[in-house]
Amino acid sequence: MSYISNLEIYSNLFLKIILSIIMVYIAYKPKNIKVLAKETLIFYLTSFLFGGVAFAMIYVVKPQNILMKNGLFLGTYPLKTVFFGAIFASIILITAFKIVKNKISKKDMYCTIKIYFNNKVATTTAMVDTGNMLKEPITGNSVIVVEADLLEEILPVEILQNIENIMRGEIYNVSEEIKTTYLSKLKLIPYSSLGKQNGMLLGIKVDKVEIIKQEESVERDDIIVGIYTNTLTKKREYGALVGIDILS
Repeated sequence: MSYISNLEIYSNLFLKIILSIIMVYIAYKPKNIKVLAKETLIFYLTSFLFGGVAFAMIYVVKPQNILMKNGLFLGTYPLKTVFFGAIFASIILITAFKIVKNKISKKDMYCTIKIYFNNKVATTTAMVDTGNMLKEPITGNSVIVVEADLLEEILPVEILQNIENIMRGEIYNVSEEIKTTYLSKLKLIPYSSLGKQNGMLLGIKVDKVEIIKQEESVERDDIIVGIYTNTLTKKREYGALVGIDILS
């Protein structure tokens, strides 16, 4: 469209912005306006970087052949100039992202989760764990690992104190009321980790989980909460592990 001579309306700044937003929306299908704005900004930053590097090389090689048409720089410059410009711009981008990634603070690693079950709620701090890809094997639902003592607000003590027995099928220590209300929601989740290749975790299907991270909130009603009987960290910086796939 930029090369059509009689399409002077395209030089309008507002229409250029609209076209950019359409391109980003088609490519990434952002879930809300805030994400769309962020991705559009990244689109502009990337475009300016690639364009700036390429134009700088063009200007150095053959500045006398550069023309402008509908806001675009045209010329008889060699194709290899654009090619090497793209390579240099890619190197700059990769280096910049590595620097930013290394400077990510601990704050970005944590989020707040609220677990809702039977009109009760338990709240704790969770670490976003890229290695936590646990799934409940039958339904395929994602699993959030939570320390057992943090679930006392929403689960009966009878369950939390008899986790090992329940996993072995020995439920004679559990009252009939607990069996009727909770046992149908309990799941067995196999897992592997360092030091334990064939572990088993008791999980429970909760009503919903709300994940709050940097002023953004995600609600999921397809989450299994895995009950972890030990502590995840000695300093108690967090009490749960959330997989990166759950946030998306």
